[in-house]
Amino acid sequence: MSITVYSISGAPRPWRVLLGLAFKGLDYDVKLLEASKGEHKAAEYLAINPRGMVPSLDYNGLILRDSIGILAWLDREFPETPLFGKTPAEAAEIWQITLDACDYLRAAANEILFSIMVLGAGLPEEGSAERKAKQAAADLLKKECEQLELLLAKNSYLAGNEPSAADAICFPEIRLIQRAVDMKYSEMNALGLANMAGEFPKLEAWKIRVSKLPNVDETMPPHWSQQG
Repeated sequence: MSITVYSISGAPRPWRVLLGLAFKGLDYDVKLLEASKGEHKAAEYLAINPRGMVPSLDYNGLILRDSIGILAWLDREFPETPLFGKTPAEAAEIWQITLDACDYLRAAANEILFSIMVLGAGLPEEGSAERKAKQAAADLLKKECEQLELLLAKNSYLAGNEPSAADAICFPEIRLIQRAVDMKYSEMNALGLANMAGEFPKLEAWKIRVSKLPNVDETMPPHWSQQG
């Protein structure tokens, strides 16, 4: 068995795949691409993924290119420790949370974090239409976190008492919020996002719980340890 995941450090979609592999206790290799050098658009990688996106997974020559598809495939190829539940009812709940997070949590987080963390842009001028739009996005992100907080009132993980695909999807988004608070406190504070741990204590406890699961530390973005 040989699993290779193509990733960009800190990108949430390949991070989902690494978490799925960690939850299942599977061995894998990572090939990190440097976005700043355009390695995900180079001919060598485009031969693997013509869209020039991450993740891609190579399993003995079988290439998969979508994070959700990869998680679903993992359950078929390696059915032990399922990511999508053991019963139809469990699968239904996990799929619902997973797809909601893909559509809404990812969009809300990206609206805030891409400009602040990736582009390094400051906040628009206070009172401007652009600033009001950014604040609306921050408020929407908090509403998505409220939904996760409600789920965690019932269980240790988002869809039960074992980690699932739902946790693999949501953990990168929540951990990236913390990273933004750590690195860009003034901008996050101005948007009312600096005290997420205090506002969502169950979500904070869940984030710590997932962080302590076996092998999850190996999924963390390598450049974070280099930057501190």
